[in-house]
Amino acid sequence: MNHLKEKYNKEIIANLREKHGYKSVMEAPKLEKIVINIGAGDGAANSKLIDAAMSDLEKITGQKPVVTVAKKAIAGFKIREGQPIGCKVTLRGDQMYNFLNKLINITLPRVRDFRGVSPKSFDGRGNYTLGLTEQLIFSEIEFDDVVKVRGMDIVIVTTANTNEEAYDLLKGLGMPFKK
Repeated sequence: MNHLKEKYNKEIIANLREKHGYKSVMEAPKLEKIVINIGAGDGAANSKLIDAAMSDLEKITGQKPVVTVAKKAIAGFKIREGQPIGCKVTLRGDQMYNFLNKLINITLPRVRDFRGVSPKSFDGRGNYTLGLTEQLIFSEIEFDDVVKVRGMDIVIVTTANTNEEAYDLLKGLGMPFKK
């Protein structure tokens, strides 16, 4: 069993019940899924860029990404409807806990001048979004193999009803928030 999942079941649920006054264990918020998205709008002109982004995302998550396509045409960006503009992966279960553990303990500390993640990136419904500027901070990505440096969005979806509950959950899991 995963170390983070174990910590959640043994410690975090009890702490959340005590702090927020939940009557049942099932009321405590939990992680639902983690969605990692890489936008590659320039892949509309060159499909190799989409393939490179997909290969990077597969190395990082260990799961095959899905290509995302444009929902509508945007002339200013030279994008037509149905054109591939990125890729995403949805992690659940053990893979989700493994990825979060790796993100918190290995990847984020590798970022230069890292002082913690912003506690303001909650959406009001208990979900947290983290933007990374480059995929090179992940240990699976080798610098020589990178076609283009890309950023990515990591969305952590929880069952929490408020930002405060989600903050306490992620803080308990070890997310390094700024003071």
